[in-house]
Amino acid sequence: MIQESDFTRIKNDVNGNPRYVCHFLHLDTHGMYSGIDLSQRYNVAVSLARTLGGKRFHNKQYGGGIVFQCFSLPDLCNRINELTKKEKVTA
Repeated sequence: MIQESDFTRIKNDVNGNPRYVCHFLHLDTHGMYSGIDLSQRYNVAVSLARTLGGKRFHNKQYGGGIVFQCFSLPDLCNRINELTKKEKVTA
């Protein structure tokens, strides 16, 4: 289950909206990546995050990150947990 502590607050976007980043492996909250290699795990996590407004985070300081623009981090965590309960990915 993903929690607020899994996210790192980063600079706001150009419009002043708050942004949070997490590592893509934190999105594997219910073991849905079993049997998939690491590069495919990243692609699956990004496609899952896109349904919630997430994007790849290209930064030297935070490799493998996914960034979300949100005003309510607890709500985002709940939506991610609900979505990952429904999704099951197999090799």
